[in-house]
Amino acid sequence: MNSAVLVNIARFILLLAAQILIFNNINFLGYINPYPYMLFIILYPVNGNKYGLLLASFFLGIIMDMFCNSGGVHAAACVVLAFCRPYIFKFSFGLSYEYQTVRLNDVLTPERFSFILIAVVIHHFVLFLLEIFKLNFLPEILLKTLLSTIFTIILCITIIYIIKPGKR
Repeated sequence: MNSAVLVNIARFILLLAAQILIFNNINFLGYINPYPYMLFIILYPVNGNKYGLLLASFFLGIIMDMFCNSGGVHAAACVVLAFCRPYIFKFSFGLSYEYQTVRLNDVLTPERFSFILIAVVIHHFVLFLLEIFKLNFLPEILLKTLLSTIFTIILCITIIYIIKPGKR
């Protein structure tokens, strides 16, 4: 196995453990729930195996569902995000994505921020829509999506800078 696979396995395990042990216990006023475990899907290598990402995203979500007793909503949200990820890359980065020169671990630029923002919004909207599953609660779904997105983005950017490899 090469080092990229080992880094992705370690990232999968550490983010999942942090989510289960720490972030699942945070629920502020019923609206703010941070979900930084989805950072695994965001930081997956651009030129990585697309089917491997879909499969890993499903397992990431299904493990979260087992610990949260949530019936598959995390798995669905993770798979939707993994499926939409190339389109979000193309929207945010344009030609840089075509030539696979994108690195999310570098300095935060507007392109990187827009990619993280769109990815988090898609994940959270699908998650809360499936969790509540009634369109007459759409204002509550949008409020939970907005507030949780803000908190999750702050956590994700902080985590990216903490685990960012040093300049060599």
